[in-house]
Amino acid sequence: MSELAVDIPDKLRFLFEPHEYKVAKGGRSSGKSWSFARALLVLGTSSSKRIICVREVQESIKNSVHRLLSDQIKLMQLEDYYDVLDNEIRGRKNDTLITFSGLSTLTADSIKSFEGADICWIEEGQSISTKSLQILIPTIRKDGSEIWVTYNPDLDTDPIHQYFAINTPEDCIIVQVNYSDNPWHNEIQERKRLHCQKHYPKDYPNIWEGKCRPAAEGAIYYDEMQAAQDEGRICNVPYDPILKVHVVVDLGWNDTLSIAMVQRNLSEVRVIDYLEGDHKTLDWYSIQLKKREYNWGGVFLPHDGFSGNIASGGKTCADTFTALGWVVPGRESIIEVDVEGGIRLARMMLARTYFDKKKTGKLVEHLKRYKRSINRTTQTAGAPLHDEHSHGADCFRYIACNEGSMRNEIKRQRRIPPPVNWRVA
Repeated sequence: MSELAVDIPDKLRFLFEPHEYKVAKGGRSSGKSWSFARALLVLGTSSSKRIICVREVQESIKNSVHRLLSDQIKLMQLEDYYDVLDNEIRGRKNDTLITFSGLSTLTADSIKSFEGADICWIEEGQSISTKSLQILIPTIRKDGSEIWVTYNPDLDTDPIHQYFAINTPEDCIIVQVNYSDNPWHNEIQERKRLHCQKHYPKDYPNIWEGKCRPAAEGAIYYDEMQAAQDEGRICNVPYDPILKVHVVVDLGWNDTLSIAMVQRNLSEVRVIDYLEGDHKTLDWYSIQLKKREYNWGGVFLPHDGFSGNIASGGKTCADTFTALGWVVPGRESIIEVDVEGGIRLARMMLARTYFDKKKTGKLVEHLKRYKRSINRTTQTAGAPLHDEHSHGADCFRYIACNEGSMRNEIKRQRRIPPPVNWRVA
């Protein structure tokens, strides 16, 4: 550690120890970014360091931690050690160089310039994509190099949280740090904390205690997914061979096709499995389904599943599934409601729905991130967004529209009486 004195919370003193990964997660006013900036600057004075500060999107230097580091240089009276330039910070007494970059625009080739970094600081880590992590982490490979991460947890399925908090790599120090750990948490911040606690209790645990949200902020099913999580309904849901497994499909060709596998027991809805893909034919999905040795029930399709087109020779998706050996209830099984009506039905059904945590993880993720479009001028919510999460959410909505027609009894064939002159040989 440098001889320069530096004030940071005790929980973050590990920043001056050698570790491959150094991670701090937590809520507002915890001193995470402030402390990481101070530690980087101190280390940069003790020896020549190449430091890269990254975030997912950096449209300009204003979106980086350049300003934070510049302010800390002044507060710590390190002007004799650093020159603050427009796009980088340089050491005056050694070759320390601090640069700033956005990861979303980088490729496997352009990120090669990071290979000589001593320290890479990932700031606002909750926004980092899986692709960015997969490109960045193998690139920081200089002997003794370190990756530092600060983030406010959002969803427990976020790539950064999964990589460091759930599947923690070797030689990684990860700490939870909140306002209560920050000795410099002041009266102004405390008033803001108490105001949030009183008036926005649903958001408080995430904002100030650094706890993961049950769903994305503004998600359509936010409250319902929170209840499912709190009540332990996202769990191990075993397949019951006595009950039929019904197949509910959201159709798509140029984009994603989603299939949920559902069992009903009285009023209880159990989503035991989930399958999605794109640019695959219906027979491919049929094969994938039949690999699962379930007690199959019906295949429930949306309205467009009963409409043919010229490209298919007039054949409908219902015709195709029937030809593949599936029982397809008619379109009269679907409750006739619009999208908003279906969302209301889905909300009510969510209160009695169980999800298998392992097999339906993608579907749960879609429901947690299913949002509405926001008018940029009025900031009012509009129709649900059509994005990578909407197909899974639509599939779940179709479950709600069809659940009343999902039966567990075996459909028996009508008995045909023998001819009058029939005799046993």
